[in-house]
Amino acid sequence: MKALVTGSNGFIGSHLAEALARRGDEVFCLVRKTSRTDSLAGLNVRFVVGDGRDKESLRPAVRGMDVVFHLAGVINAVDWPTYFEANTQGTQNLIEACLEENPQLQKFVFVSSISALGPSPCGKALREEDECRPVSDYGRSKLMAEKIVLGLADRLPVTIIRPSNIIGPRQKELFESIKLLAKRIKPLIGTGEPQTSLAGVDDLVRAFTLAADSPKSRGQIYIVTDGQAYAWRDITEAVAEALGPRRLYLKVPYPVQYALAAVAELGARFRKTPPLLTRSNIRATREYCWIYDGSKIERELGFKPELDMKETVRRTVEWYRKAGMIK
Repeated sequence: MKALVTGSNGFIGSHLAEALARRGDEVFCLVRKTSRTDSLAGLNVRFVVGDGRDKESLRPAVRGMDVVFHLAGVINAVDWPTYFEANTQGTQNLIEACLEENPQLQKFVFVSSISALGPSPCGKALREEDECRPVSDYGRSKLMAEKIVLGLADRLPVTIIRPSNIIGPRQKELFESIKLLAKRIKPLIGTGEPQTSLAGVDDLVRAFTLAADSPKSRGQIYIVTDGQAYAWRDITEAVAEALGPRRLYLKVPYPVQYALAAVAELGARFRKTPPLLTRSNIRATREYCWIYDGSKIERELGFKPELDMKETVRRTVEWYRKAGMIK
């Protein structure tokens, strides 16, 4: 199979490119001229230069492909136009390029987000058919992109995947938590009650390939989770356990985290770069629940999560240790 992966140098995209190459697919990674490709070093992949903001640059990239996995996008941005240009307009440019240059494409897999569906009522898991009520510009831009993709479902075989919160090596936010805990600093995240669904990145990648390979997935939306609901602090405790013997921590309360996020946003505006930590991120872990039902992809495509959260965290911590990024 000839597969094009956009966002291939990112956290999830690099894992997908690695998995596709490992199973013997011919993998093409769409990157910009300025993209860093360290995460793809040593993989049997080919690089194709293109930019989601420029449809003409995407035409040669999609020609002859069997499957296009569209993961490229912006999660944290300084303003709405940036979200719209990267997540909505970029998706429209890519799928139109596919339609015009490769109408025989076997599958267009669009990786959206649970943010497009929006937060769940605490104690209730949302499903794919529930009304979408995004609360962030990121979520709104992804929902708009979903509508563009589904609007062309009668002309191209499309599938939308909404990952829950994903953990694994190269995930920036989890790495930041690992670094803080390695320094004995423990942010008190969330309320202590179950607030989020999770999935390991390797399980998510298997969901992508199942969706790409199955004709049943055409025109469908799938949520991917490991089937459990977690408190944010469950993840923190799993990291602390994976780091080694029990230790004393400096606990960082919510107001301090919020203030630090405000400083990070201000600095990002001066640097004109996306902030790693935002006040909306902090509020999202405190004020909302993000719990979802992933049973549809299990029923229809036979997906089964293989790793639990603690094992995924343990493997992630070990990966960073071997890479010399934590002690």
